[in-house]
Amino acid sequence: MNSRRRALLIAATSMALLPCANAQEYPNRPVKLIVGYVAGGGPDVVARVLAQKLTDILGQPFVVENRPGAGATLASGVVARSPADGYTLMVGETGQLVIAPYTYKNLSYNTLKDFAPIALVTSEAVLLVSNPKSGIKTLQDLIREAKANPGKLSYGSSGVGTIHHISTEAFAAGLGLDLQHVPYKGSGQSVPGILAGDVPVVASGYGGVIAHIRSGALNLLAVTTANRLPALLDTPSLSEVIKGYDFPSDTGLLAPAGVPPAVVSKLAAAVKQAMDSPEFANKFKNTGITLNYKSPVDYAEHLKVNLKKYEVATGQARIQPE
Repeated sequence: MNSRRRALLIAATSMALLPCANAQEYPNRPVKLIVGYVAGGGPDVVARVLAQKLTDILGQPFVVENRPGAGATLASGVVARSPADGYTLMVGETGQLVIAPYTYKNLSYNTLKDFAPIALVTSEAVLLVSNPKSGIKTLQDLIREAKANPGKLSYGSSGVGTIHHISTEAFAAGLGLDLQHVPYKGSGQSVPGILAGDVPVVASGYGGVIAHIRSGALNLLAVTTANRLPALLDTPSLSEVIKGYDFPSDTGLLAPAGVPPAVVSKLAAAVKQAMDSPEFANKFKNTGITLNYKSPVDYAEHLKVNLKKYEVATGQARIQPE
């Protein structure tokens, strides 16, 4: 073998081994965690707690970068097109991953093909609340009122195609109720709307309504998770009236498809270590967010199942992709 061929063979072998070497050394520079929402929202909070722990565990900065827009689908597209080297990751949630495929006509990404799931991290309940002046004080009051007045009882959400909208329509479909949807532009409008008495019921995230529940300005009727929340044990889950019902907003960590498996494994192990720490758990104590770790394989299956579930749910909500 001449020296030129030998050099080419050595170079080719080195390139073949490079992903493994990089995976062993990973990370050796800062890592971006892209979030498709503004700072302060549920996914952003999870991202920042996770970033701090991953920085401590893996010894390199994990930096949160907010890229809001189009229901977080813009951020998803950015990550899907990023190099698959583990240095650009996404903290993604239910809306952009398993609802958007049925509410947007021309997504720039495919959830199952363009991302490598690393770990499911949290699940956040949607809360159904009522204005006390409506006379609806309990979940049974809501069901009774809806059955007595089909098509007349209205509820507000943070917008068409949001988890707040879809989870409530799934509740209505499960009991054969006909509710009137009033979409707002975010919880920043829907919560003031119910406080003003413009709608009798609203579906919202925990953070948007909990202070009003504690003050008595709103009644808490139910949560959309399969089980009651540890922080709200007196509040029924909708699964108690609809078998198999479970519509939380999930948040997980993903990478662009094609990232080396060893990098995925290393990140997943670090996420598990972070979530097992008391400091991590304490950040979400007494909130609507629960820890819900799933491994890369289990998270991938979770996304597949939820894509099928939300295909049905968006159909029940009669959403036309735009």
